[in-house]
Amino acid sequence: MKKQKKCTGSKAAFLALLCFFLCTSAIGNTIEHCDALIKKGIDAMWDKQHVKSLEFLTEARNLAEKNRWYKQQFLATNNIGANYYTILEYGEALHYYLESYNIAVKELGPKYEMVVLNNIAILYSKEKNYAKAQEYFKKAYDIARENKDGTKIGLYAMNLGNLANEMGNVKEARVYILESFPYLKSDPQMLVLAQVGLADNDLLQGNTRQAREKAMNLYKSDVNLNFNDIGTSLMLIIMKAYLKEGNYPKAIESGHKLLGTKPNADNRKKVFEVLSDAYTKNGNYTEALRYKDSIVSAIEELEETKNKILLNSNEAKFRIQEYKNELAINEEKRSSERNLFYFIIGGIIAVAAIIVLIIRNISVKLRQKKLIAEQNEKVIALELEKEKHENLLLEKQIREKETQALLEQEQLKNEIESRNRKLSAKALYLSGRNELIEEVISSLSQIPDLAGDRSLSGHIKTLKGHLKTDHEWDSFITHFEEVNHGFLNRLKVMHPSLNANDIRFISYIYMNLSTKEISSMLNITPEAARKRKERVASKMELPEDVSLYDYLSNV
Repeated sequence: MKKQKKCTGSKAAFLALLCFFLCTSAIGNTIEHCDALIKKGIDAMWDKQHVKSLEFLTEARNLAEKNRWYKQQFLATNNIGANYYTILEYGEALHYYLESYNIAVKELGPKYEMVVLNNIAILYSKEKNYAKAQEYFKKAYDIARENKDGTKIGLYAMNLGNLANEMGNVKEARVYILESFPYLKSDPQMLVLAQVGLADNDLLQGNTRQAREKAMNLYKSDVNLNFNDIGTSLMLIIMKAYLKEGNYPKAIESGHKLLGTKPNADNRKKVFEVLSDAYTKNGNYTEALRYKDSIVSAIEELEETKNKILLNSNEAKFRIQEYKNELAINEEKRSSERNLFYFIIGGIIAVAAIIVLIIRNISVKLRQKKLIAEQNEKVIALELEKEKHENLLLEKQIREKETQALLEQEQLKNEIESRNRKLSAKALYLSGRNELIEEVISSLSQIPDLAGDRSLSGHIKTLKGHLKTDHEWDSFITHFEEVNHGFLNRLKVMHPSLNANDIRFISYIYMNLSTKEISSMLNITPEAARKRKERVASKMELPEDVSLYDYLSNV
């Protein structure tokens, strides 16, 4: 009886252990748990804790993919893309947006499809790829109209209008913005954004007074000026309107008022540009030069901010890679533990069978031999598990070293890009500064009594002294070669037909300067710069489907 009670107690303990194991697995594999992970990930993203957010969302995405919970898989993947967009990792963001778009198209409805289309369009607009941005905004807009979703129609129409403003298609922009007004009445903040876009459209069409009055009325109204930088956008419209109207003192006054609100570096750069133009046209060249210098400072501050974000992004990617490696190791460990658990269950069942055989008086020696053999198998199995665990630790160490090497390589690449951006800023500053001084000398030279005024002639000589010579451009090329060691030598070896002017032009292309910026630096028209780019590509015998910048990046 005692043996039977002891056996019954062992069975109860075993069943309790089995139930605990199965229940623990079930709790971690429910759709509610997946939704909770997504919510934690989104909350962490809004708190700017991007590493923690990506950890939650990656775990939710893996769980949803495993169980084919397509809605949860879409939400997790789309918000992973939103995290990377926030930390300026646009390539990673686009990858996850496209993945979530495929999930929406194959498994979900238009409601999800148009959300991610709008996200992709915003991403392309940030990259200045207006054609792609317009394509995806239009797709989202068409889906919203097909499904008669009024709020989304208004939102996407407004986005299309603002994008058309940036592209210079002012008539098309006005049609879309006016279309959005009735649909956005239920959302006052979005309606104000549409009204800002309409004021900007008036300015672009030359209706400066109408644009200025709309912007002033909105600025004085009861709106949240901090939402999406509405206050800054309105003040910029007012400044530009005064500048176009020739009311330079008012433009300057508005600029100083806007600077008093302490806008971010990007908006300060825009304000400095307008103030420089206003002071130049007002004849105050000293202040114009000062704000030209302020533009360079703002650009440098922007670059430093971007560098910090990129560094944080790389650290986040490194930690996410570590987290993925840890997930993989934990998954293997859990699998090993499950196998070991099932192995133990099998061993217990085998031992129980042996005990039954003993009770039934089967040969003692045969049972002992069988038991010894099974024990040996267990020992071997445990040794194999130990060896497997050691191999997993070794693989983890190797992956950590590889990840560290990738991080160091990425940091080196960012340092080179940062130095090239500083060289670009310096070159643009020299070009803009010399252009402004030449403009001042030209305007002073038109004064009839210049030759007889020694004081004025002395000022002109002083201004000419500020002009930079070709020696500084040679110094610039020397600094470029120091930053991009060996690049020009490799280029000359690969393309010996290139002359010195071609090398200088290619250096600006390699630094990713726009055609407009290069034309300003070389004192030629943008069209001449574009043709020159085509001639250089032809001289290098590049295929038509390969861009000059992409080719130079791989030299």
